[in-house]
Formats: sequence, structure tokens, C-alpha cells
Amino acid sequence: MALIESEEHKALRAAVAALGKRHGRDYDREALWSEAAKLGYLGVNLPEAYGGGGGGIAELSIVLEELGAAGCPLLMMIVSPAICGTVIARFGTESQQQAWLPGLADGTRTMAFGITEPDAGSNSHRITTTARRDPDTGDWLLTGRKVFISGVDIADATLIVGRTEDARTGSLKPCLFIVPRDAEGFHRRAIEMELSAVEKQFELTLDDVRLPADALVGDEDAGLLQLFAGLNPERIMTAAFAIGMGRHALARAVEYARDRQVWKTPIGAHQAIAHPLAQAHIDLELARLMMQKAAHLYDAGDDIGAGEAANMAKYAAGEACVRAVDQSVHTLGGNGLTREFGLASLITASRVARIAPVSREMILNYVSHQTLGLPKSY
Repeated sequence: MALIESEEHKALRAAVAALGKRHGRDYDREALWSEAAKLGYLGVNLPEAYGGGGGGIAELSIVLEELGAAGCPLLMMIVSPAICGTVIARFGTESQQQAWLPGLADGTRTMAFGITEPDAGSNSHRITTTARRDPDTGDWLLTGRKVFISGVDIADATLIVGRTEDARTGSLKPCLFIVPRDAEGFHRRAIEMELSAVEKQFELTLDDVRLPADALVGDEDAGLLQLFAGLNPERIMTAAFAIGMGRHALARAVEYARDRQVWKTPIGAHQAIAHPLAQAHIDLELARLMMQKAAHLYDAGDDIGAGEAANMAKYAAGEACVRAVDQSVHTLGGNGLTREFGLASLITASRVARIAPVSREMILNYVSHQTLGLPKSY
């Protein structure tokens, strides 16, 4: 793994930064999504055979980070091309790949991802959404609930994590199903959030949703492997989301600290202002290095190594983002809470990277017993 970005990655970063600058923080989501797709950025990680760029999560994370740094992050990039596109590209049937990957790559189709449930957040082993076979038709019947599912209203389908019964053991095992948005028995309810975001959150109800046999993605007996093939990119992309947000906030604060004068001196000349901003920059740069390591391992096919690095990257980026936003708001004082400067809304948004898709405490649990070999506490 090279510690210095390649010329190709530098060029991609510069081009996406220019796109983000054109749209800015008052961006229109559909217009930005459409232009990013037209330029090939949304599908940069998907196979060339299906209209993608043939790159990996490393390239896709650059796109999301730079859009975030410009103040116009596209949250559904984490979900549609990174999670769903990756899972279908790696494990989907040829028919599923032909049906979904070209649209995910060119932005004409979008897919949401449903795993979290009211009683199954961090503990995915408690997922109660179940899928059973109709013995007469071979169809699948899905029943259950999901919460905090992003962008269901704009998605053509949702990749739902359910559980099927193992005929040999009777135990339930995770599997993934493509559920069209208009499927009978598939209902959504918007969740009112304090968070100000373009993409909305939903609670889903699946009431005996009937799906054809080919709605199952991949091998029924390899559902856990396939699930984590999507969750590692999710963590990496969440890190990119957080780093971009932190960079955006920091850039606003640095500009303000250069221009704002008190007693004829820019406030950025005072160490009490300058040092915390410098520390925030260092934290974001370190988080990016871990994110790049995680993306490199994932793209190289090292799922186990990527799992550890992706969790660490998500943790580091979430913490760095919260600190960067907090210090940026504090640097601006009262102005940091005004709509004009656009930082106040990031106070809430920055917490997302600490909470989702896995809490920092669960990451510390993972590192303590998986990496350090300490006993489990749960």
C-alpha cells in the first residue's frame, strides 16, 4: 500500500472537489446526483462490464470525502453503490447484476439497505425479520420491521437483511433479499428527525411480502459472508463522510480565523485559536490514512484485515469529525450558530458518524477482543 496518493487518485480528488465547489452547500441533491453520475463518479467502484469505473472503495471514498469537504455530501453513496452495488457485484446472479449494476452506476437506479431493527441495532444476531419459502410456488415471504433506513422514498428497491431457517439445524441464518419499493405488503413511515439532511429516515414494515425465488442475493448458506462484504464498505464510506464533513467545518473556521480581527490582530494568530484547529487537521489526516488502509485491504480482497481497519477508520473519523466541528463552531463564536455560516447544523450531523452504522463502543469491543484478544464483555 502506497502512503502517497497516485496521480490518478489526485486527479480524481481534484475533479470531484471542483464538482463540489460548483454545487456548494446549498446544493440540489438530484442535480448533484445526476451530474456525479454523468461524470462516472457514482459507479467508480462498480465493474466496467456493467458501466462502472472498474475501481474500488478507495476511489468511491475519495468521491464522497471531496463532496463532503465542499459541503454537499451524498449520503446515498454509502448505501447504493458502496453497500448494495458491492454485494450484488460480488455475489449476485448474472441476472441481478444485469438488472441493477448499470443503473446503480449511471445513477438512474438507487437502492436502499435495511438491516437495523427496533430490537436489533448493534446485535444483528437478534434480527427478527424472517423469510420463509412458499412450498407451492417457491416464492419467499418476508415478515418483519426495520428502522432508520435511509432514502427508501427515493430508492427503487431496498436490500433487506432477513433470516431463513437452516433445514439441518433449525437455527436462523442471515440472507439478503431485493425488495422492490412497490411490493405488496412493503410499507414505510417517515421518522421525524432533529437531524437536518436531504435524505430522510424511515421505519419499514414487511407484512408477508411475496418475492420471487430469484430475489435472494447470493448463496443462502453464505449470507453472513455476503452481509459483511457490504458492511465493511459501509464503515469505510462512513469514515469518508465524516472526514469530508470535518474538513468542510475546519475550512470555514480557518477562513474566519484569518479574517476576523480583534484589537487589530487576526484571531488565528492566537495559539488558543490556532492550536485546536491544527490538532483537528492532524486528527482528520490520521483518520484518512486509516480509511485509505481499510479501502486498500478491502479492494485487495482481504475481508478479515479490512474488517479490523474499517472499524478503526470509522472510529477515528467519527471522533475527528465531532472534534473538528465543535472547534470550528467555537472559533466562530456566535457566528458559528448562524445559518449564514452553516456550521450549527453540523453539530447534530457530526454525531451520526459516532453512532452509525455501528457505535464507537461496539468498535472498542471489537478491537479489544478481536485484535487484543481480551475476553468478551457481552
